[in-house]
Amino acid sequence: MTSAAPPASASAAPSSSRQLDARQRIDALVDPGSFTEIDRLVATQCHDFGMQDRKVAGDGVIVGQGRILDRTVFVFSQDASVLGGSLGAAHASKICKVMDLAMRVGAPVIGLNDSGGARIQEGVSSLAGYADIFLRNTLASGVVPQISVILGPCAGGAVYSPAITDFIFMVEGSSHMFITGPDVIAAVTHEKVGKEELGGALTHSEKSGVCQFAYPDERSCLQAVRRLFSFLPQNNLERPYTLRSEDPPSRSLDELDTVIPDESNKAYDMKRIIEAMVDDGDFFEVAPGHAKNIVVGFAHLGGNSVGIVGNQPAVLAGVLDIAASVKAARFVRFCDAFNIPVITLVDVPGFLPGVGQEHGGIILHGAKLLYAYCEATVPKLTVITRKAYGGAYDVMSSKHIRADVNLAFPTAQVAVMGASGAVNIIHRRSLAAAEDPQQLRQQFTDDYAAKFLNPQRAAELGFIDEVIEPRELRAKLCNWLSVLLNKRQSLPKKKHGNIPL
Repeated sequence: MTSAAPPASASAAPSSSRQLDARQRIDALVDPGSFTEIDRLVATQCHDFGMQDRKVAGDGVIVGQGRILDRTVFVFSQDASVLGGSLGAAHASKICKVMDLAMRVGAPVIGLNDSGGARIQEGVSSLAGYADIFLRNTLASGVVPQISVILGPCAGGAVYSPAITDFIFMVEGSSHMFITGPDVIAAVTHEKVGKEELGGALTHSEKSGVCQFAYPDERSCLQAVRRLFSFLPQNNLERPYTLRSEDPPSRSLDELDTVIPDESNKAYDMKRIIEAMVDDGDFFEVAPGHAKNIVVGFAHLGGNSVGIVGNQPAVLAGVLDIAASVKAARFVRFCDAFNIPVITLVDVPGFLPGVGQEHGGIILHGAKLLYAYCEATVPKLTVITRKAYGGAYDVMSSKHIRADVNLAFPTAQVAVMGASGAVNIIHRRSLAAAEDPQQLRQQFTDDYAAKFLNPQRAAELGFIDEVIEPRELRAKLCNWLSVLLNKRQSLPKKKHGNIPL
């Protein structure tokens, strides 16, 4: 059903050639002709401060139900041409209504945010409206997918609703998110900063990690939201979206036999492995600009939706630091909440050392990733491609934290640390007393490498289920995934855990 024409008060022209109005945004997001509007006649409730004669139908937000990939979604789209898109009591009640409906029927919620913030003329009523939305965001978390698309300003208390949702999309040049704007910061701290630098799409997608996706214009942004839905279920009780593919599950990946360098310290791109193994090479990366030393994203494998986490040797040698740990932990928890199997590709030399990391809380933040993997009950498949050193080996979905299937390439090195560092500690006294320490060091290094820098010992102990050739990766993963789709595993009965926040 196509929505009717907007009331005159809501039909302002887009502010730039790249920006759409509130209804055009909905039309670009949902399947053609599928949107049904509700609460069209709900009117502004404020009757003070010059608002007595401004009873505006719709109150600056369009809400309703539509379809994406022929599946139900609920949408609200704030209209900046009506009272600046500001949030008042009626505006908030409309958003709350579609969120309640979404929870009732088990369908995702998408918010198209473009608002000047709380409506000052309504005072505490507008603040109450935000709190009503925050509560529903929290109750819906892990029950239905929640997506926020920032298409204009989002400041003050308004940023906390998107922050509670699962994914945030922004548009370069027109989307902004911050608690306090540049003017307030200049007055309080005397720092001078522009809106883009403070809270633009590139700032949040690359530096803060607040937003996971940034696009150059609104249409490409909204199309990306549609693409995301090709990997997600409707709710936490359903399986993810499946996609038919002509890509054979048993396809051999011959090109991967030479992707891992012979030199253990030489970089390679983990995304080459990911794109080779997934259906049709289609990998939808999440947060590609932030914490690039770890790669996360969605794909299909044998038609089944999967979440992929991989250390990235091409950036910081794939080390785990604060930002990478938090990025991956949040992604793993999302996949677990919505029944999406997790495939983990491991090439990690450890956690990043340094005073800055320690003072920044690498212990606390690294524990988030550990907690996320331990807690997850979805199918978990792990492949060690090269290094798996120290505590990072444990954290990256090892057998010891309930991974279902653990595979390794012949190049896998499962050890407490690399050979050079280990020899310096184990044989410190012998090397200090040796007449030819270099020759003895090489002997010790070769001995350590033969014993530990291969997957043999871990396989003997049952920590690795099978050592496979890289070319076999897709076939092995597709087979195990089909076996594990009906996995049953639960957590001890409790109200909730206390993840180290």
